[in-house]
Amino acid sequence: MSNPILDLFLEAAWQTFAMVGISSLIALLAGVPLAVILVITAPGGLWEQRAVNRVLGAVINGFRSTPFIILLVALLPITRLIVGTTIGTAAAIVPLAIAATPFFARVAEVSLREVDKGLIEAAQAMGARKAEIVWHVLLPEALPSLIAGFTLTIITLIGASAMAGAVGAGGLGDLAIRYGYQRFETDIMLGVIAVLIALVALVQRTGDRLAARVNKRA
Repeated sequence: MSNPILDLFLEAAWQTFAMVGISSLIALLAGVPLAVILVITAPGGLWEQRAVNRVLGAVINGFRSTPFIILLVALLPITRLIVGTTIGTAAAIVPLAIAATPFFARVAEVSLREVDKGLIEAAQAMGARKAEIVWHVLLPEALPSLIAGFTLTIITLIGASAMAGAVGAGGLGDLAIRYGYQRFETDIMLGVIAVLIALVALVQRTGDRLAARVNKRA
């Protein structure tokens, strides 16, 4: 592989890492609180608020129901407002983060719902406050499942970032389209596919190991 091609791969890989890394972090920071709110405001939850639960659930479902490529285009005005442009890696982070946050929120919600209700009732019997139950019971007990869900979110984002390359976001998807599809350079297309497969495998393996390490029941 010539040096110019290698430089293209390195630059595209770095852009993909940036897009996926930053949007994953935003999804984690926003998704967990949203999931906690969904769980505690649900019927029978720690802080039952059905109206809040329904409105928040409807908003999350609305974003989740919209295909990413349509969401990416629909969010162009917001993207331009936030980063000043609709093209490039920084611009792609906005729709990626907005798409990933409700996805991870629902995944995290399922993880939190799987926590043994007996543990919550025991904490309540000992006089623990709602915030203490969330912080010391719900989140620690759901941690392995949360890590597995976050791993799934990162892998989904890797696919979405490649899709964003079709509209000028940069990264490996953009490299595959410009060189592999438009210029028929099959070796570059195959190289991009190999890098994406390796990246997904690495993320999955790391997530699995981390989840197993924090799983007290394993």
